[in-house]
Amino acid sequence: MKELDIREIADRTGVTPSALRYYEKKGLIKPVGRNGLRRQYNENVINKLQLIALGQAAGFSLNEIATMFSPENKLALNRVQLLQRAKDIDGTIRKLQLLSRGLKHVACCTKTEHSECEEFKRIVSRGLRLVR
Repeated sequence: MKELDIREIADRTGVTPSALRYYEKKGLIKPVGRNGLRRQYNENVINKLQLIALGQAAGFSLNEIATMFSPENKLALNRVQLLQRAKDIDGTIRKLQLLSRGLKHVACCTKTEHSECEEFKRIVSRGLRLVR
C-alpha cells in the first residue's frame, strides 16, 4: 500500500495537519512511520477520514465516531445509534421546513401589520417549539 506524508494527506482531503495530529491523539488514525519529521500514513487513511467527516456531518462527536471502528480498524457500526441519529436529523429537517415556510409567508404577507395576520400569529406561537 502506498504511503503518503501528512502534507499529502492534508492536501488530498482538506483536513489540516493539526486536525490529523488531533485525530491521531484521539486514536482515530495511526501513522505507519516517519520520513524525517513528517508522519507517514497508508493511503487508505483517506477513506477513514472521509468516514470521520461523514460522521461529523451527521452530528456524531469524535468520541462517538471512534467507537464505530474496531481495534482491527474495521467498521463496527451501531445500527440503533445510526437510526436514532437519522430520526433526529429528520426532526430537524421538519422544523427547518416549517420555519422556512413561515419566513416565506411573512415575507410575502399582504397585511400591512403582521400582527393582524392569523398565519403570522400561528408562526410566532410555534416559535418556542422550533428551538427546542
